[in-house]
Amino acid sequence: MIDPTILRTDPDRIRESQRRRGEDVDIVDRLIEADSAKRVAQQRFDELRNQQKTLGKQIGPLQGALKKADDAARDQLQAQADQLMVQASALADEVKAADLAADGAAKQADELWLQISNLVNLESPVGGEADFTVLEMVGQPRDFVSEGFEPKDHLDLGESLDAIDTVRGAKVAGSRFFYLKGQGALLEFALLNLAMQQAVSNGFIPMITPAIVLPEAMEGTGFLGQAAENVYRLEQDDLYLVGTSEVPLAAYHSDEIFEPGQLPLRYAGWSSCFRREAGSYGKDTRGIIRVHQFDKVEMFVFTTPEDAEAEHARLLQWERDFMDALEIPYRVIDVATGDLGSSATRKFDIEAWIPTQGTYREVTSTSNTTEFQARRLKIRMRDGKQQRPVATLNGTLCAMPRIIVALLENHQQADGSVRIPKALQAFLGGQTSFTPPA
Repeated sequence: MIDPTILRTDPDRIRESQRRRGEDVDIVDRLIEADSAKRVAQQRFDELRNQQKTLGKQIGPLQGALKKADDAARDQLQAQADQLMVQASALADEVKAADLAADGAAKQADELWLQISNLVNLESPVGGEADFTVLEMVGQPRDFVSEGFEPKDHLDLGESLDAIDTVRGAKVAGSRFFYLKGQGALLEFALLNLAMQQAVSNGFIPMITPAIVLPEAMEGTGFLGQAAENVYRLEQDDLYLVGTSEVPLAAYHSDEIFEPGQLPLRYAGWSSCFRREAGSYGKDTRGIIRVHQFDKVEMFVFTTPEDAEAEHARLLQWERDFMDALEIPYRVIDVATGDLGSSATRKFDIEAWIPTQGTYREVTSTSNTTEFQARRLKIRMRDGKQQRPVATLNGTLCAMPRIIVALLENHQQADGSVRIPKALQAFLGGQTSFTPPA
């Protein structure tokens, strides 16, 4: 949620953000009307409630005086009490109606607020998915022609290593599911260990998070808006499967107040993740690039709004360090405004080179969501005598299976083996390569 003060003092700023995102601009005017109606209705309720309290203060002493009054004064006091009770009864009805009106106006405004995305950073490129800006190219893709062999794609490699099984995955769970087995499973465990080791060395607290959350957690992090079509809902229980541990990590401190000196607070969460991949029919149907279930290590940070941009740069550097350790060519992109997602003000992606596709594909992402999620989840910090929302940021450190795809394809050898980067060897008993079974 955006600071309501911006709506009331500078609505054009929100309109411009909506325009850059390619989202509804007219909704800002509807929200202004709803916000005004909410405040008027709340003011009316507060005025009537104060009148009710004032009247109550008059009735109490009058009833006490009645008990002590003599016969001559009792009739006059009783008449006054009766008149006040009639007023109190009528006022109670007005208060009840005003309360319902205030609740209704607040609900209407809240529903509109949920449709407003975070304010974009004006440095983000404007446009859709293809309008990103390349910030840096790292590493040189291999020239397989000069090496004398044609590279295999990750599925052919995975099957020859007996490491990936999509056929049985589909048999058991349907399309876009898979098994990692043997060397494939060990590779994921090694990647997980490397990611967690790096995160802990950078001050992150390791977390294993729930993969199922309440609606408030999903809505608070912004995943029930434009991203709702890709969320799995357990209707019988009104619960949701998470698509990233960002959700339970963000909600971990909901309705809490950080004391001075507690921030920044950094978590590295591991969880299984689930995405419906709605709208991706026919895309990436081969292999394990686009799947319904995968595992991921996610960095999540609570910090002061003033340090959010600097923290965003740190998250990106930690992602780069991880990619550098895996010795995979990649590029860093500044994601365009139409592809940010509702919560992010700015997002950087790291895309790994995939040799058999001749292109770069996203493997990590880091987003600065400023105060947007914290306002929804009521996460605040104490600042002197005041309380104010914190900033939250997230960054994928290691997302399986895409990083496995990039690793297999970039490190394959002519004999069908796959070289293991030095950074992973310690987690694989010193093994230097994966080889097809005899």
